[in-house]
Amino acid sequence: MDMIKVSANSRTSAVAGAIAGIVREHHRAEVQAIGAGAVNQAVKALVLATGYLKDDGIFVTCVPEFADVTIEDKVRTAIKLVIEPNGSVGTSQFKTTVHQATS
Repeated sequence: MDMIKVSANSRTSAVAGAIAGIVREHHRAEVQAIGAGAVNQAVKALVLATGYLKDDGIFVTCVPEFADVTIEDKVRTAIKLVIEPNGSVGTSQFKTTVHQATS
């Protein structure tokens, strides 16, 4: 299984499709992002993928981790998202809360 590498310019829908496809096939996906923009795209893709998988009855858990990555002889710290089915049918570890501004 390959690591899904996300950049600040990655299309969230494409990354989400990759996450969902890999989780369906391998029951585990790993996403790596370096930098705030890349992490933002990765998290948005994760939210989309969660929806895609939920439609198929697959509920996932995400565990974020730090990872050291060497790029051009420099060690950089990446965020790695490990996504796996949580084993619970009908429940999700992702909870969405909508906050509305009050005037």
